[in-house]
Amino acid sequence: MGHNAADQRSPLAIWGALIIVYVVWGSTYLGIGIMVESIPPMLGGAMRFLVAATLLGGFVLVRSGRQAFRMTRREFLGAAGVGILLLTSGNGMLAVAEQYISTGLAALLVASVPLWLVVFRFAVRDRPRALTLAGVLVGLGGVAALSLTGVDGAGTVGIVVVLLASFSWAVGSFLSSRIAMPANPLATSTVEMLAGGLGLVLLGGGLGERLDPSAITGRSWLALGYLIVMGSLVGFTAFSWLLGNAPISLVSTYAYVNPAVAVLLGALVLSEPVTLRIVVGGVIILIGVALVISTERKGSQIPQRAGEGVHRGVDVRRGVRRGHEPQPPRDHVDSPVE
Repeated sequence: MGHNAADQRSPLAIWGALIIVYVVWGSTYLGIGIMVESIPPMLGGAMRFLVAATLLGGFVLVRSGRQAFRMTRREFLGAAGVGILLLTSGNGMLAVAEQYISTGLAALLVASVPLWLVVFRFAVRDRPRALTLAGVLVGLGGVAALSLTGVDGAGTVGIVVVLLASFSWAVGSFLSSRIAMPANPLATSTVEMLAGGLGLVLLGGGLGERLDPSAITGRSWLALGYLIVMGSLVGFTAFSWLLGNAPISLVSTYAYVNPAVAVLLGALVLSEPVTLRIVVGGVIILIGVALVISTERKGSQIPQRAGEGVHRGVDVRRGVRRGHEPQPPRDHVDSPVE
């Protein structure tokens, strides 16, 4: 694709895809909350990712043939390991947490993932900018405000679990650009969803989850179908298209729009209370995330010459290192997730 391809795309198409990412990925928290009303969280996630992997893998085979899945053993294990961190551990724990806390609160805490990525960078002696560190401190202050005030016993369990999920997502995102991964991003996502789904089957079964179809409500079935089709396929496709056709500074706004959408939908559909603590803590987190993303994006660009677009540095949203092409976020980010 030429360097002016993004400029030649219709603004209407770009904003249409961006709105899909905003709404669809923001709504996945609501979808998970409704799914776990009558479907065990781990096994529900397993069904979601195994079906989505089958559909995505079939699409890749039809479009690109078997060569798309040519990968070394090391690349396969890398993608599978990242899938376990992002989907088995990250998404699985999110679904468990939503049994105890509101979908909006869960989304706001998951928004801390870019902050953890900066912490990991600091740990490997890749010093971020001062404004980036300031954003991390602000954002983590918001996390503390949501986590340490006015929470009952069950809520505390949910908050701890969702913070562990966020940490697992951040580890998976950080490692994904530092280990061997398959060349085709769609094939990568297929392997990740297969590994993540199989991991959820084993984990859910090991923890005693049992699937009773007669106990599952139509509402939960619809939520599961929505997560498979919209969350794991449509949202991912729209985001992947945006990566090649829109400025990354615009695309990255999903990181702080999705939580706001999740809080709004939780209040409208599930009548979740939007307390002053949630508003204040959420705003603080999103300010910190916005500061981190905007500062890192400015710092990753060098002057262009003769229409040449070159980027350097680290992308804190996906853990991209110098010399690595950005990869679409793995479910997640469906929060990315996807």
